[in-house]
Amino acid sequence: MQVTVLGYYGGYPTNDVGTSAYLIQSEGFNLLLDAGSASLLTLEHHIDPLELDAVLLSHYHHDHIADLGVLQFTRQLKKTDKGDRAPLLSIYGHSEDKQAFEKTTLEEVSQGIDYTKESQTSIGPFDVTHLKTLHPVPCYAFRIVERVTGKTVVYTADSGYIEEFIPFAKNADLFITDTNLFKGMERHLVHMTSRECGYIAHKANVQTMVLSHLPQTGDLKQLQKEAAEEAPKTKTLLAEKNLQIII
Repeated sequence: MQVTVLGYYGGYPTNDVGTSAYLIQSEGFNLLLDAGSASLLTLEHHIDPLELDAVLLSHYHHDHIADLGVLQFTRQLKKTDKGDRAPLLSIYGHSEDKQAFEKTTLEEVSQGIDYTKESQTSIGPFDVTHLKTLHPVPCYAFRIVERVTGKTVVYTADSGYIEEFIPFAKNADLFITDTNLFKGMERHLVHMTSRECGYIAHKANVQTMVLSHLPQTGDLKQLQKEAAEEAPKTKTLLAEKNLQIII
């Protein structure tokens, strides 16, 4: 399984870097995890957007879905090398925001699928479970398991600290965390601090942690240091545009 960071800022893009979006690949299957601003342009450096097999959305805040509409238009208007339209794209979202969920379906382009109807969803070579997070709008974290190998990616999406993340992330090979705040701002109701992310990684015995949904200002190396101090046995990385991790 390979994970590529396409964008990692929370809120808004800057410095030629977009907001939350990740490409997860296995067995020739291409899954886009969230579709933040500028994700489509960065995606093109790795695969043609027509080669996407599915999209998985944590929630409908703009910094996580900003490029979803233009992705749908790309699939509608752009043709393959053979002159064909891309096949119907499965877009997995939750239906708690009915208006936003309805937009995941576009006739002959994409089909919205509600992942909350089942406790586990199979998407290509992956088995995906979800966990509701602490956020102002309905938002879900994901545990994505490569079925053949058991390799596991856990994505917190946007959330304040919740104890449930510890069992949810247990023994994850890769833990992508909402690390929007520095140490000292713990128990925030929207996002997590570096210290909280490190604590979860340590308690869950995570192998590698990628700090993402990063702030646009401040010393990110300090953010990394604070998280690493809480999880000395976990490899702690800052998200970077085009960063690729093979697990």
